[in-house]
Amino acid sequence: MNEQGFNRLMEGVKQGAEYLKGLRKPSRIDKVAVRIPDVRNIREKLKVTQAEFAEMLGISVRTLQNWEQKRRVPDGPARILIELAATYPNHVRKVSRRVVERGAEEKRAGAGY
Repeated sequence: MNEQGFNRLMEGVKQGAEYLKGLRKPSRIDKVAVRIPDVRNIREKLKVTQAEFAEMLGISVRTLQNWEQKRRVPDGPARILIELAATYPNHVRKVSRRVVERGAEEKRAGAGY
């Protein structure tokens, strides 16, 4: 790192310390708009029940209800899965079934069946 780069870095650290002490306002505020999927609408378009959609996503019905009633918001990975389910429902169903079946097989193998 050259001297100019170092000086810019140190100035940034100084400004950050002043901000943390309440002596400075932030120099910029970045707002990011994140689209929250309309879970109920997606489920209704797929013509599945809450129980079916919850099973498809690998979540509890209660979690799905919280999302649909906007008491909770799906996080990043869940949002991606919801969008995948909306776009490729048959693929998500297929993968979901495989995961459930593998889990059952592993459980049987672990139990000595």
